[in-house]
Amino acid sequence: MSDVSMPRDIVLLVDDSPEALGFLTEALEASGFSVLIATSGQSALNIVERITPDLILLDAVMPAMDGFATCRRLKASPSASQVPVIFMTGLTETEHVVHALDSGGVDYLTKPINIDELRARIRVHLSNARSTQSARVALDAAGRHLLAVKGSGALHWSTPQATRLINTATGRDDGLDLVIRQIASWMAGRDRPGFSRDATFPFTQDGEATKLQFAFLGAIGTDEYLFRVTAASSRPDDVVLREHFPLTLRESEVLMWIAKGKSNKDIGDILGLSSRTVNKHLEQIYVKLGVENRASAAVRAANVLHEV
Repeated sequence: MSDVSMPRDIVLLVDDSPEALGFLTEALEASGFSVLIATSGQSALNIVERITPDLILLDAVMPAMDGFATCRRLKASPSASQVPVIFMTGLTETEHVVHALDSGGVDYLTKPINIDELRARIRVHLSNARSTQSARVALDAAGRHLLAVKGSGALHWSTPQATRLINTATGRDDGLDLVIRQIASWMAGRDRPGFSRDATFPFTQDGEATKLQFAFLGAIGTDEYLFRVTAASSRPDDVVLREHFPLTLRESEVLMWIAKGKSNKDIGDILGLSSRTVNKHLEQIYVKLGVENRASAAVRAANVLHEV
């Protein structure tokens, strides 16, 4: 006996063919999905304004607005930007497949549709979408100032913390749009000879560098590149740490270098201290911050420095 209380995944089916709609709707509902139907690209856009599906099946060839244009519009919509889109097409030439993926699709199926293959691909992409969403939720919960872009420089996603920091630093509600254009320019130059792939670069506004800094952390998925956002303070980091924690001058300096990932030996060399003295300072830092180890101290310090 099936559990009717279990929520069904919602598939938005977009096709201008009544025969295809009937066939696929019956097959998908028999496979346990709830199906929404749109007979045009505009109809699909109207639906996602009210209901966010879990996955979209999109016919490539439709009158008025074709599937490629529809997909680009869907990906520009906040409510549907993260919803996986699988193209259905009778077009098998490589250029059409590339066009489908460039438009934002995650996969494609050639007509006539094989239902077993369709079902398998839907399950895979639903699972991938949930994993991606879980990762973003984890990042948000951790309060990280991170954003990801595509290889083209287009925004993939941004944590709420990064968006707030960017808008505050730029003094504009559309600050994220401004910095994405500069990141896109940076991405376009990544393959130049001698270009530093782990570069940290400032955001420039009105011809002048701002306190916003972007650090390229690398690729984290297919066509997904991660950046960390920080706001450089006009005050030295050790001063900022002393304002937040009851530290001595030397303790704040040690904590600052811990937050920057330096080893005890490196810190001793930088500050002219013996390893024994660095360890003594660490013991006091742990007590004053209410933490038990170096990693926890580094996290607390980094969170403070990222807020300013």
